[in-house]
Amino acid sequence: MTRTLASTLAGRVAGPVFLPGQDGFEEELTGFNLAVRHRPDVIVGAREAGDVAAAVEAAVAHGLPVAVQSAGHGFSVPATGGVLISTRRMTGVQVDPKTRTARVAAGARLGQVIAEAAPYGLAPLNGSAPHVGVVSYTLGGGLALLGRSHGWAADRVLALDVVTADGRARRVTPDSEPDLYWALVGGRDNVGVVTALEFGLVEVSRLYGGGLFFDARLAPGVLEAYREWTAGVPAEMNSSLALIPAPDGRLCHVRIAYTGPAEEGERLVEPLRRVGPRVLETLREMPYAECASIHDDPPTPMPWGSDNAMLRELDEKAAGIILAHAGPEVIVELRHLGGALAAPPARPNAVGHRDAAFMLAVLTMDGRPAPAEVFRELQPWTLGRFLSFMGHGEAAGPELVRTAYPAAHHARLAAIKAVYDPGNVFRFNYNVAPAS
Repeated sequence: MTRTLASTLAGRVAGPVFLPGQDGFEEELTGFNLAVRHRPDVIVGAREAGDVAAAVEAAVAHGLPVAVQSAGHGFSVPATGGVLISTRRMTGVQVDPKTRTARVAAGARLGQVIAEAAPYGLAPLNGSAPHVGVVSYTLGGGLALLGRSHGWAADRVLALDVVTADGRARRVTPDSEPDLYWALVGGRDNVGVVTALEFGLVEVSRLYGGGLFFDARLAPGVLEAYREWTAGVPAEMNSSLALIPAPDGRLCHVRIAYTGPAEEGERLVEPLRRVGPRVLETLREMPYAECASIHDDPPTPMPWGSDNAMLRELDEKAAGIILAHAGPEVIVELRHLGGALAAPPARPNAVGHRDAAFMLAVLTMDGRPAPAEVFRELQPWTLGRFLSFMGHGEAAGPELVRTAYPAAHHARLAAIKAVYDPGNVFRFNYNVAPAS
């Protein structure tokens, strides 16, 4: 059956079709997170939207599930069998400076949009890493570098081109198909494969940003100062704090992205400087095109495991729990939320937990699951999870996925899934099963 399917697809799609053991199969499988690897029966290297539609239609006709992969950052449940649609060849990006919008194909990266928008003084609401795929990042919520200033990237989505489980290509807007739009924006690939995305850009050409690096031995004082400091900063101040490995030990890294005047940013940051001597400081006014230097996330593929918690507050006791579990074998990160991230969306979508004050993420650098103890102890402060920072394997199980949404959101997602994908064809993901 597999060879028959591959032969059928090869005659219908513009991109390559791979079977296990063929040249290019393993290379096509490799995503950014090396801890997880799909094992499909067939890979379709889609070049255009028609390839995606043909792949979905053929898979369903053969009773096979469908997975989709672009850059491979957001691995959740690895595909075992079925058809994998690789969208990495679909890289088109178009920026319209008059309407301040962008249209991107399924495999485009955030760095491409940043580069295309920068000459017009515009920017996407990208995250910390420019090598992440636009579509999965945005549809998972899109926790932006400038989120407190401008909100979730998901809230800027204007339209989507998507192939649903019936193989039908649809153009979806909040007005044309409000239920499908709602489920796609926040539900990622649960109800279809997005082949193109249109979204609004924001006006920003420069910002005051960079990092303050402290020796990790100062971490308790830095965290306490940061906790107090975040309670009084304006929405234009975007920041996070991370305990990270370094060649000579560990560092406590405070990241700053301020959208107001640089001199005001200098004044606002001064209380953090008073905590103690810095190993390094990189704060400066910069073109927005250089925003990736703020977090300086590594661009090379690696294995990791992760989990996260959306915290309603960060009091002294919660901070102590986090520090107690910040061992040398993990990266611990706190992102300050609130501001525009707390606002309801103009176009309703499935992104929830908007009342969280912080997101805590814990990452391992060898692919092992993130330690569960810290999340158990933080349960009294926890609203739920953020979909895009969840882990893989057991960390992507249905009960944990349920915590990424308020109960009413999850129930609505399951009901919409039952309409558009009743057979759960799209199940190799942070899966929401169709309502029975």
